[in-house]
Formats: sequence, structure tokens, C-alpha cells
Amino acid sequence: MSIFLNVLASSEELAPLVLPALAFPLIAAVVFTTLGFVTWSFRDVANRQDPKAAKAGDAHGAGH
Repeated sequence: MSIFLNVLASSEELAPLVLPALAFPLIAAVVFTTLGFVTWSFRDVANRQDPKAAKAGDAHGAGH
């Protein structure tokens, strides 16, 4: 029974963290917000340019 009590009484020591526990989710939120802003800033980029196929076809007189 004493082994059982020793195991029950012993507890693991917590590893020290580099930053407070609240800092990790805040850093993740800042990173995801920044990446979301970068993704949002490149929206509609494909529609800003003329299609190359239409330009090339019209230059050769093949404007069907």
C-alpha cells in the first residue's frame, strides 16, 4: 500500500514556459490575422489582366 501512496502523492513538475501561457494564443491570432490580411490583399488579382489568348488571336486576324 505504501507504493500506491507514493505514486499517488508524487506529481510531475511542470516544465517552465518561455512565455506566459496567454502569449501563445495571442501570437497565433496575430500570425493568422496577418496571413489573412495578406491573402485578402491579393483578392481578384487574376481579373486585373486581359486574357492573353484573346490578344494573341486577334493580332493574327482570327477574330471569330
